[in-house]
Amino acid sequence: MTLCSLVTQHYDHPVGNEARILLAEALALSDHGRADLAAELLASLDEPVSESQAEIEQLWATEIERRAQRVLSGGSRGERWSSARQRIEQELSSE
Repeated sequence: MTLCSLVTQHYDHPVGNEARILLAEALALSDHGRADLAAELLASLDEPVSESQAEIEQLWATEIERRAQRVLSGGSRGERWSSARQRIEQELSSE
């Protein structure tokens, strides 16, 4: 039994041969590789919020203001970068 036939047993939607081959190759990736690929595929489905650079900058300014107000009002106490980095590195190394 080939990997491609195993894939088609668990995937009942009609797909072309090229898609089957890609799926088989993707399933052969490590857990981390499959997660990265899935994230990229999902991100490719997102439509851009805005086409205008000025609008994008305004959206970021609004988000920064929202976050700053949250910190200033005590709604978020933040985290030291050294602590955040250590936590992120530990999370990544446990995957």
